[in-house]
Amino acid sequence: MSPVRVVSLVPSLTEAVAVSAPGALVAATDWCTHPAGLDVARVGGTKNPAVDRVTALAPDLVIANEEENRQPDLDALRAAGLDVLVTHVRTLPQAFGELDRVLSACGVRTRPRWLDEAEAAWETPPASDEVRTAVVPVWRRPWMVLGRDTFAGDLLARLGVRTLYADHAERYPRVPLDELRAARPDLVVLPDEPYRFTADDGPEAFPGIPCALLSGRHLTWYGPSLTEAPDVLGRAVRAAHV
Repeated sequence: MSPVRVVSLVPSLTEAVAVSAPGALVAATDWCTHPAGLDVARVGGTKNPAVDRVTALAPDLVIANEEENRQPDLDALRAAGLDVLVTHVRTLPQAFGELDRVLSACGVRTRPRWLDEAEAAWETPPASDEVRTAVVPVWRRPWMVLGRDTFAGDLLARLGVRTLYADHAERYPRVPLDELRAARPDLVVLPDEPYRFTADDGPEAFPGIPCALLSGRHLTWYGPSLTEAPDVLGRAVRAAHV
Protein backbone atom coordinates (compact mmCIF):
# COMPACT_ATOMS: atom_id res chain seq x y z
CA MET A 1 0.00 0.00 0.00
CA SER A 2 1.42 3.36 -1.02
CA PRO A 3 1.93 5.92 1.78
CA VAL A 4 -0.53 8.79 2.08
CA ARG A 5 0.87 12.01 0.59
CA VAL A 6 0.16 14.83 3.03
CA VAL A 7 0.39 18.63 2.91
CA SER A 8 0.18 20.27 6.34
CA LEU A 9 -0.94 23.87 6.82
CA VAL A 10 -0.57 23.74 10.63
CA PRO A 11 2.88 23.85 12.29
CA SER A 12 1.98 21.62 15.25
CA LEU A 13 0.34 19.03 12.97
CA THR A 14 3.37 19.16 10.69
CA GLU A 15 5.56 18.10 13.59
CA ALA A 16 3.11 15.40 14.68
CA VAL A 17 2.94 13.86 11.19
CA ALA A 18 6.65 14.19 10.49
CA VAL A 19 7.65 12.21 13.58
CA SER A 20 4.78 9.72 13.43
CA ALA A 21 4.51 8.98 9.71
CA PRO A 22 7.99 9.40 8.16
CA GLY A 23 7.76 9.98 4.45
CA ALA A 24 4.10 10.98 4.40
CA LEU A 25 4.66 14.73 4.48
CA VAL A 26 5.32 16.27 1.05
CA ALA A 27 4.85 19.95 1.93
CA ALA A 28 4.30 22.35 4.82
CA THR A 29 4.05 26.07 5.50
CA ASP A 30 6.95 28.46 5.90
CA TRP A 31 6.09 28.58 9.64
CA CYS A 32 6.52 24.84 10.14
CA THR A 33 9.81 24.87 12.04
CA HIS A 34 9.67 21.46 13.74
CA PRO A 35 11.11 18.92 13.65
CA ALA A 36 14.46 20.59 13.03
CA GLY A 37 15.82 20.02 9.56
CA LEU A 38 12.42 19.25 8.04
CA ASP A 39 13.07 18.86 4.31
CA VAL A 40 9.79 19.23 2.42
CA ALA A 41 8.38 21.68 -0.11
CA ARG A 42 7.11 24.97 1.31
CA VAL A 43 3.75 26.41 0.28
CA GLY A 44 3.60 29.84 1.95
CA GLY A 45 2.08 30.90 5.24
CA THR A 46 -0.77 29.53 7.30
CA LYS A 47 -2.93 32.52 6.39
CA ASN A 48 -1.85 32.75 2.76
CA PRO A 49 -0.89 29.33 1.39
CA ALA A 50 -0.15 29.11 -2.31
CA VAL A 51 -3.18 27.09 -3.38
CA ASP A 52 -1.72 26.47 -6.84
CA ARG A 53 1.45 25.00 -5.34
CA VAL A 54 -0.51 22.74 -3.02
CA THR A 55 -2.72 21.59 -5.88
CA ALA A 56 0.27 20.90 -8.14
CA LEU A 57 1.64 18.48 -5.56
CA ALA A 58 -1.52 16.37 -5.87
CA PRO A 59 -1.58 15.31 -2.20
CA ASP A 60 -3.96 12.67 -0.93
CA LEU A 61 -4.73 14.82 2.09
CA VAL A 62 -4.37 18.43 3.23
CA ILE A 63 -4.54 18.97 7.00
CA ALA A 64 -5.67 22.32 8.35
CA ASN A 65 -7.16 24.00 11.41
CA GLU A 66 -10.29 26.13 11.72
CA GLU A 67 -8.41 28.85 13.59
CA GLU A 68 -5.04 28.92 11.88
CA ASN A 69 -6.24 28.69 8.28
CA ARG A 70 -8.71 30.82 6.33
CA GLN A 71 -11.95 29.38 5.02
CA PRO A 72 -11.53 30.81 1.47
CA ASP A 73 -8.22 28.95 1.10
CA LEU A 74 -9.76 25.70 2.34
CA ASP A 75 -12.71 26.17 -0.03
CA ALA A 76 -10.31 26.73 -2.94
CA LEU A 77 -8.39 23.55 -2.12
CA ARG A 78 -11.60 21.55 -1.98
CA ALA A 79 -12.78 23.11 -5.23
CA ALA A 80 -9.55 21.87 -6.79
CA GLY A 81 -10.57 18.34 -5.82
CA LEU A 82 -8.37 17.90 -2.76
CA ASP A 83 -9.37 16.14 0.45
CA VAL A 84 -9.06 18.66 3.31
CA LEU A 85 -9.21 17.56 6.95
CA VAL A 86 -9.89 20.49 9.31
CA THR A 87 -9.18 20.16 13.03
CA HIS A 88 -11.13 21.91 15.80
CA VAL A 89 -9.17 22.35 19.02
CA ARG A 90 -10.33 24.43 21.98
CA THR A 91 -9.36 22.09 24.86
CA LEU A 92 -6.66 19.56 25.69
CA PRO A 93 -9.00 16.54 25.34
CA GLN A 94 -10.05 17.85 21.92
CA ALA A 95 -6.40 18.11 20.95
CA PHE A 96 -5.74 14.48 21.81
CA GLY A 97 -8.84 13.38 19.91
CA GLU A 98 -7.95 15.40 16.83
CA LEU A 99 -4.37 14.14 16.87
CA ASP A 100 -5.68 10.57 16.81
CA ARG A 101 -7.94 11.48 13.88
CA VAL A 102 -5.19 13.22 11.90
CA LEU A 103 -2.60 10.50 12.38
CA SER A 104 -5.08 7.80 11.42
CA ALA A 105 -5.96 9.73 8.25
CA CYS A 106 -2.23 9.97 7.50
CA GLY A 107 -1.88 6.20 7.58
CA VAL A 108 -0.53 5.74 11.12
CA ARG A 109 -1.84 2.39 12.33
CA THR A 110 -0.11 2.19 15.72
CA ARG A 111 -0.61 5.03 18.20
CA PRO A 112 2.76 6.77 18.63
CA ARG A 113 4.46 6.57 22.02
CA TRP A 114 4.78 10.34 22.29
CA LEU A 115 0.99 10.70 22.24
CA ASP A 116 0.59 8.27 25.15
CA GLU A 117 3.39 10.09 26.98
CA ALA A 118 1.70 13.45 26.41
CA GLU A 119 -1.58 12.22 27.85
CA ALA A 120 0.26 10.77 30.86
CA ALA A 121 2.16 14.05 31.42
CA TRP A 122 -1.09 16.02 31.58
CA GLU A 123 -2.81 13.59 33.93
CA THR A 124 -0.63 14.92 36.76
CA PRO A 125 0.62 18.38 35.74
CA PRO A 126 2.87 20.29 38.16
CA ALA A 127 0.89 21.08 41.30
CA SER A 128 0.05 24.72 42.07
CA ASP A 129 -0.40 25.97 45.63
CA GLU A 130 -3.10 28.40 44.55
CA VAL A 131 -5.01 29.54 41.51
CA ARG A 132 -3.56 32.73 40.11
CA THR A 133 -5.24 35.16 37.75
CA ALA A 134 -3.48 36.21 34.56
CA VAL A 135 -3.71 38.45 31.56
CA VAL A 136 -2.33 36.66 28.50
CA PRO A 137 -1.48 39.00 25.61
CA VAL A 138 -1.04 37.37 22.21
CA TRP A 139 -0.45 40.62 20.29
CA ARG A 140 0.38 44.25 20.82
CA ARG A 141 -0.32 47.27 18.64
CA PRO A 142 -3.19 46.69 19.32
CA TRP A 143 -3.16 44.67 22.52
CA MET A 144 -5.05 41.39 22.16
CA VAL A 145 -5.43 38.79 24.89
CA LEU A 146 -6.74 35.28 25.40
CA GLY A 147 -10.49 35.34 25.89
CA ARG A 148 -13.01 32.54 26.06
CA ASP A 149 -12.74 29.02 24.76
CA THR A 150 -9.04 28.76 23.83
CA PHE A 151 -6.65 25.83 23.88
CA ALA A 152 -3.93 27.91 25.53
CA GLY A 153 -6.35 29.05 28.22
CA ASP A 154 -7.30 25.45 28.93
CA LEU A 155 -3.66 24.46 29.36
CA LEU A 156 -3.01 27.35 31.72
CA ALA A 157 -6.08 26.49 33.79
CA ARG A 158 -4.68 22.99 34.28
CA LEU A 159 -1.54 24.60 35.69
CA GLY A 160 -3.45 26.75 38.18
CA VAL A 161 -3.58 29.93 36.07
CA ARG A 162 -7.01 31.44 35.37
CA THR A 163 -7.15 33.92 32.50
CA LEU A 164 -9.06 37.05 33.50
CA TYR A 165 -10.85 37.31 30.16
CA ALA A 166 -11.95 33.66 30.03
CA ASP A 167 -15.61 34.75 30.13
CA HIS A 168 -15.29 37.46 27.50
CA ALA A 169 -17.68 37.30 24.55
CA GLU A 170 -14.72 37.14 22.15
CA ARG A 171 -12.00 34.52 21.95
CA TYR A 172 -9.22 37.08 21.37
CA PRO A 173 -10.55 40.44 22.51
CA ARG A 174 -8.76 43.72 21.90
CA VAL A 175 -8.32 45.37 25.29
CA PRO A 176 -6.68 48.77 25.91
CA LEU A 177 -3.44 48.58 27.87
CA ASP A 178 -4.82 50.80 30.64
CA GLU A 179 -7.66 48.33 31.17
CA LEU A 180 -5.26 45.38 31.28
CA ARG A 181 -3.19 47.11 33.94
CA ALA A 182 -6.26 48.14 35.93
CA ALA A 183 -7.44 44.52 36.06
CA ARG A 184 -4.53 43.87 38.45
CA PRO A 185 -3.85 40.26 37.56
CA ASP A 186 -1.55 38.18 39.72
CA LEU A 187 0.72 37.84 36.71
CA VAL A 188 1.02 38.55 33.01
CA VAL A 189 1.78 35.62 30.72
CA LEU A 190 3.79 36.59 27.64
CA PRO A 191 4.29 33.85 25.02
CA ASP A 192 6.81 34.20 22.19
CA GLU A 193 4.20 33.54 19.50
CA PRO A 194 2.19 34.64 17.63
CA TYR A 195 3.70 37.94 18.82
CA ARG A 196 7.28 37.45 19.93
CA PHE A 197 7.28 38.88 23.45
CA THR A 198 10.72 38.99 25.06
CA ALA A 199 12.31 40.25 28.27
CA ASP A 200 12.78 43.60 26.51
CA ASP A 201 9.44 43.74 24.72
CA GLY A 202 6.37 43.24 26.88
CA PRO A 203 7.16 43.29 30.61
CA GLU A 204 7.86 47.03 30.58
CA ALA A 205 4.17 47.61 29.76
CA PHE A 206 3.11 46.07 33.09
CA PRO A 207 5.15 47.74 35.84
CA GLY A 208 4.79 46.14 39.23
CA ILE A 209 3.11 42.97 37.90
CA PRO A 210 5.07 39.68 37.70
CA CYS A 211 5.56 38.54 34.11
CA ALA A 212 6.05 34.98 32.86
CA LEU A 213 7.80 34.60 29.51
CA LEU A 214 6.55 31.37 27.95
CA SER A 215 7.35 29.19 24.97
CA GLY A 216 4.53 29.71 22.49
CA ARG A 217 5.17 26.30 21.01
CA HIS A 218 4.48 24.65 24.35
CA LEU A 219 1.45 26.86 25.05
CA THR A 220 -0.34 26.78 21.69
CA TRP A 221 0.91 23.75 19.72
CA TYR A 222 -0.79 20.39 19.98
CA GLY A 223 1.72 17.74 19.00
CA PRO A 224 4.90 16.18 20.42
CA SER A 225 5.59 19.37 22.39
CA LEU A 226 2.70 18.40 24.68
CA THR A 227 4.95 15.82 26.34
CA GLU A 228 7.18 18.59 27.70
CA ALA A 229 4.59 21.34 28.04
CA PRO A 230 3.46 20.78 31.66
CA ASP A 231 7.01 21.04 33.01
CA VAL A 232 8.16 23.79 30.63
CA LEU A 233 5.13 25.99 31.24
CA GLY A 234 4.99 25.23 34.96
CA ARG A 235 8.61 26.29 35.46
CA ALA A 236 8.08 29.52 33.54
CA VAL A 237 5.00 30.43 35.55
CA ARG A 238 6.77 29.73 38.84
CA ALA A 239 9.72 31.86 37.72
CA ALA A 240 7.53 34.92 37.03
CA HIS A 241 8.91 38.05 38.61
CA VAL A 242 8.59 41.83 38.49
